[in-house]
Amino acid sequence: MKLNIKASGIELTPAISAYVEKKLGSLEKYFDNSEDTVVQAEVGKSTKHHKSGQVFFAEVRISGPGLDLYAVSEQIDLYAAIDVVKDEVADKLSHVKGKRETLSRRGAKMVKDMLKGINIFKKRG
Repeated sequence: MKLNIKASGIELTPAISAYVEKKLGSLEKYFDNSEDTVVQAEVGKSTKHHKSGQVFFAEVRISGPGLDLYAVSEQIDLYAAIDVVKDEVADKLSHVKGKRETLSRRGAKMVKDMLKGINIFKKRG
């Protein structure tokens, strides 16, 4: 997994960079081929003139073989925005992984039925 971190409107400190790497590094377990996956994270302030409200944002784009996900979060605190966007991406990745496993199991069942000599076109019931 290749991780690119960008800061907009704020300085990218080592503490922020380490926090993003720690949070998004935990998502590596969802990737089958992790060296081909690119994770682009952008953190920063959404506006320069606001002093209260949802000022900070975190944005993550994941692209890889058969994978293209995007999530964004705006929060009062930068670290809270990173946490929320990580949870959102983890939910999406879990859904995609479950879908792939279901499709492969369905295909394996069809092959097993063909090997047993059962007509796969016969209506099951």
